[in-house]
Amino acid sequence: MTASSDTPTESGLLRWLAALGDLARLRILRLLETTELSVGELAKVLQLPQSTVSRHLKLLHDGGWIMKRTEGTASLYRMDDESLSPDACQLWRVARSQLGSSATFQEDDRRVASVLAHRHADSKAFFGRLGGQWDHLRRELFGEAFTAEALLHFLDPTWVLADLGCGTGAAAENLAPIVNRVIAIDREPALLDAARRRLAGFDNVEFRQGELTDLPIADGEVDAAIAFLVMVYLPQPDQMMREVARILRHRPNANSVAMIVDMVAHDRDSFRHTMGHCHLGFDEPQINQWAKSAGLSDVRYRTLRPDTTAKGPGLFVATMRKRPHG
Repeated sequence: MTASSDTPTESGLLRWLAALGDLARLRILRLLETTELSVGELAKVLQLPQSTVSRHLKLLHDGGWIMKRTEGTASLYRMDDESLSPDACQLWRVARSQLGSSATFQEDDRRVASVLAHRHADSKAFFGRLGGQWDHLRRELFGEAFTAEALLHFLDPTWVLADLGCGTGAAAENLAPIVNRVIAIDREPALLDAARRRLAGFDNVEFRQGELTDLPIADGEVDAAIAFLVMVYLPQPDQMMREVARILRHRPNANSVAMIVDMVAHDRDSFRHTMGHCHLGFDEPQINQWAKSAGLSDVRYRTLRPDTTAKGPGLFVATMRKRPHG
């Protein structure tokens, strides 16, 4: 590709501004500024159809913003400042400085890291490294589910566990065979009915209808509590955190524990209307503040590894503990 012959004339400037006048193309340029990516990899990172990404790439390539090279059957793209005219470089620097660090860009960074990690794993498998061969053999012989299921047995089998916002019982289905008892809570009767049908084969699951900010659980009744993708629906999530602290028991020689899985802070405002979310995810300082205000300690907040096939925002897992007296 040769450098753009555009000069800062009216027509050239308008073409440059048109190229930078779309958020998807800005996201693409921001990624390609530091990393060479294929169409498929960009589609996974941006959570857009490949046809849409290809259309944006063609416009950017035709405008001289990016370079393209072929490796086997794949086309790889990158942004090369040296191929741009000085005026175009200056315009990009201005645009780049105004982008800031939004939740969307943070999600892009997490997803591109995951894509590159998968690329490395695929490369190892392609060249016949032992690790790649073993992963394939293990999946072929034993499937993929056994690892997560086996790790559940690290849980204390004496626990009474509260599944807050249990929905149709997906989490309880995995936990009921491991712990002593599960108390499944949801405010929606239809979801509780679905969970009852799903968990009909377990005699250690109890269903209770109630609000997560006013739990139908006695003080100190449970050893552990989990909440999967429910806090975003609560007008006052800090109140649920106080309820969690209330229902966890003071165990004589061990901590009781709570785990929350929910969305990281994001800027997809449409979720308020399409899914009824009260909050656009949560960041680490929010979770820390609410947990500590509720009297919980040892708070750990970790973002989960992105699934590049998923279309939603990134997720985090937060754990916190209620320490024994003394």
